[in-house]
This record gives sequence, structure tokens and C-alpha cells, in this order.
Amino acid sequence: MAMTVKLKIDGMTCGGCANAVSRVLSAAPAVTRVTVDLEAGSATLETSAEVDPAQLVAAVEDAGYDARVEG
Repeated sequence: MAMTVKLKIDGMTCGGCANAVSRVLSAAPAVTRVTVDLEAGSATLETSAEVDPAQLVAAVEDAGYDARVEG
């Protein structure tokens, strides 16, 4: 079952940060699309199957940013 997940991400300060977050999230299983909004400090993900948002948060945190599920 496809789903959309929105994450609030703190610590992104530049385009390079946004690209790093996008790469990490794009590599997660079942993620089909990632849109990172640097100004809003958020990322929206579309998946092809149900995913555990906690795993996505952990991936972003492993990359050095603070993240939490929005909504």
C-alpha cells in the first residue's frame, strides 16, 4: 500500500544539506519520490509500499540531522 510521509528536518542550512537528506531518503526501501524543502525544513516522501516512518527518521538522523514525523 503506497503512502506519503512528511518529515520535519532540523539542521539543514544549505542546498548541500538538502541534497544529502534527499540522497539518504531516496536510498530507503520502497521510497519512490523525495521532495526536500530547505526553507521549510521538511521532506515529503512517496512510497510504493508501507514503510516504518521511524526508519526514515533514523536514516536522516544517521546523516547528522534531527528529524521527526510531521502531522
